[in-house]
Amino acid sequence: MLIQSRVVLAGAVALLALAACTPKDADKTAASAPAATKDVVAATVNGTPISQKQVDMILKQQRGMPDSPESRKMIIDNIAMQLLVAQEAVKKGLDKTPEVQDEIEMAKQSVLAQSFIQDYIKHNELTDAQLTAEYDKLKAQQAGNQFKARHILVKTEEEAKAIIAKLNKDIKSFDALAKAQSLDPGSKVKGGDLGWFDAHSMVPEFSAAVAKLEKGKFTQEPVKSQYGYHVIVLDDTRPSTANIPPLEQIKAGLSQQVQQQNLKKLLDEMKAKAKIDIVAATPAPVAPAAPASAPAAK
Repeated sequence: MLIQSRVVLAGAVALLALAACTPKDADKTAASAPAATKDVVAATVNGTPISQKQVDMILKQQRGMPDSPESRKMIIDNIAMQLLVAQEAVKKGLDKTPEVQDEIEMAKQSVLAQSFIQDYIKHNELTDAQLTAEYDKLKAQQAGNQFKARHILVKTEEEAKAIIAKLNKDIKSFDALAKAQSLDPGSKVKGGDLGWFDAHSMVPEFSAAVAKLEKGKFTQEPVKSQYGYHVIVLDDTRPSTANIPPLEQIKAGLSQQVQQQNLKKLLDEMKAKAKIDIVAATPAPVAPAAPASAPAAK
């Protein structure tokens, strides 16, 4: 319960996931294709063309789908059916309804936002120097000492002071006191033992108190954190054994993480500069149901 959540090498993140819909290889392939092939018609539906470019784009988005005549025919069939239904919707005037207009506008915004993010990633690739600097920061974060400690977590400062008074008389009673009084379910059954941990993996107040202790000593004042009051004894210290993989092994993940951080910073700045007025944050009231009509008399 003391360990803070940390993301070291995040995988696909929400912002970058928007750009994953169109792989970079697909972009490069489309860009390098001859202009003539971009306008090749693969099929027509009631005179409306389905371009080869559309089929290529969908095929590349479907990762793992083989580029075969059967796959292309299946894609064309799906596009044709969608186009047929869309044409019928237009005939009925559904494209003019407010609800459909709203959805079309939202879809347009989504495509534009995705395009912006793809363009940002394309033009803001990290250099080797930038990645090396980020890697050095990561290694520095993992440096330092590891600690082996036990603790007793209680609700009030008075309880913690009473435990300290008992420990001053007999430090060997720590195990029994932890099992009887500690509120930390993960460690109380082990006499408060937390095992080996890095200082930065604990809440700041706990880490600061442990770093000041001498081996075999315990805190003479209760340590307050968001969880309550701790009494801590330090059993041992050793240099950090954190093993960071070589840069080449984590280069792709680290690059994606840093790009995500940079992109989030950019979007936060855009939001801070924008004027956003929230007019209606609560759901619209639901109209009461019409009362049921009385049954007709027989």
